[in-house]
Amino acid sequence: MSNISPLFKPALAEKISAAGVVAVLVVDDAGDAIPLARALLDGGVGVMELTLRTPAAFDALCAIREEVPEMTAGIGTILGVGQLTSAIDCGAAFGVAPGCNPRLLSAAREAGFSFAPGVATPTDIEIAVEHGCRLLKLFPAGQLGGLAYLRAMAAPYAHLGLRYIPLGGLTAANAGEYLDDPLIAAIGGSWIAPRDVIKARDWPAVTALAREAADLAVSRRNLQ
Repeated sequence: MSNISPLFKPALAEKISAAGVVAVLVVDDAGDAIPLARALLDGGVGVMELTLRTPAAFDALCAIREEVPEMTAGIGTILGVGQLTSAIDCGAAFGVAPGCNPRLLSAAREAGFSFAPGVATPTDIEIAVEHGCRLLKLFPAGQLGGLAYLRAMAAPYAHLGLRYIPLGGLTAANAGEYLDDPLIAAIGGSWIAPRDVIKARDWPAVTALAREAADLAVSRRNLQ
């Protein structure tokens, strides 16, 4: 296994782990980005992943970086090197992908950009580790089998100190069990700010959901 330096900046990885929760967002209107980021911060969630599922994502990121710099804003669903370059140009704090593409890993390393690939199999993990990854996205976590699957898959790599951010199938009801496990750096979820709530511009609802998630992360981590 590779001994090259971590692909994801350690200080940033620790910041995300300390937060315990990442809001995963689909934004249809870049004009919603600033009030959305502020609503999340008001609820105690300071890390977000804007997904590249709409044309508004990059404009939303640029707006947040300019107007709400205290939010740690990354970009997800990165599928190509061009998107990776655009994320860096917009000032993304980090990038995330649903899969483990060696070309993206190499491009991220060359750019010095914190990047977490998605893993679903031991082969994915080994590809990621060869590129210096220590923080990995487990996707789709729930559909793969949740924590039981992760524990079994991660066991041969336990000595490497890998940690995971599960996404896919997480809800307010099951997030706590993930947070209890030391394999988990943080949880990611779209339930914190659902797409329809964002489109309705119901910022008090976003703040309330964010507070629920942030309080859950704090309470669970304090028990460990």
